[in-house]
Amino acid sequence: MNAESKSQLAYRFIRERIDDGRYVPGYRLVLGQIAGELDVSVVPVREAIRRLEAEGLVTFQRNVGAQVALIKETEYLHTMQTLSIVEGAATSLSAPYLTPDHLRRAREVNERMRRTLDDFDPHRFTELNLEFHSVLFEECPNPHILDLVHRGWNRMKVLRDSSFSFVPGRARESVDEHERLIELIEDGADPLDIELAARRHRTTTLDAVLAYQSEHKHPDAAATPPGAATVPDTTAPAAEPLAAASAAHTE
Repeated sequence: MNAESKSQLAYRFIRERIDDGRYVPGYRLVLGQIAGELDVSVVPVREAIRRLEAEGLVTFQRNVGAQVALIKETEYLHTMQTLSIVEGAATSLSAPYLTPDHLRRAREVNERMRRTLDDFDPHRFTELNLEFHSVLFEECPNPHILDLVHRGWNRMKVLRDSSFSFVPGRARESVDEHERLIELIEDGADPLDIELAARRHRTTTLDAVLAYQSEHKHPDAAATPPGAATVPDTTAPAAEPLAAASAAHTE
């Protein structure tokens, strides 16, 4: 195996774990640990991390090292603001078309979400979250609004967002808000009340994530969020700067 193929192997190894949520935003990438798992030297791992940094998936801080990039505040802000508006509208427009079977399915998914809270898996919770909301917005009769909702959720996937990975306390609140949203629809509430409840549900998560980002974006703040690896890289000398990230997240 040549150096290039080892670098590619390391790249795929790390990238897959970022994409599937095993390496959450803020997770520290310890070169020696990864090299040991792959049975390679730290050189190809360092090359892979440089490539991921150039793609905007990894960041590097002196005295901290490489870690999975936190979601860019402005990108996340704009996506969540847009999604809150269009999903709120889609949920409100869907409400008259939702049958007791729809609401039963939504409650079943929400109950599965509740059962995950004690042994929390942020990635699985996010999958169930999409399944829950899809039940409530997919009956929207306006295809243009529905298309915008789909685009918003797809954008969140590009951002690799599982917001609950670093604001896990928000998950329990979210489940409770889901039940209140179902009750509003069940009771035939005013469409505007349903729309605003769905919008607030989304923006409350946004506020929690931005508050977390604000607390953790400075090097001398708590640089490693909950769930991040804390074992130092003892196979390499003091952290060296990686190539500056130059590519933004893409659609």
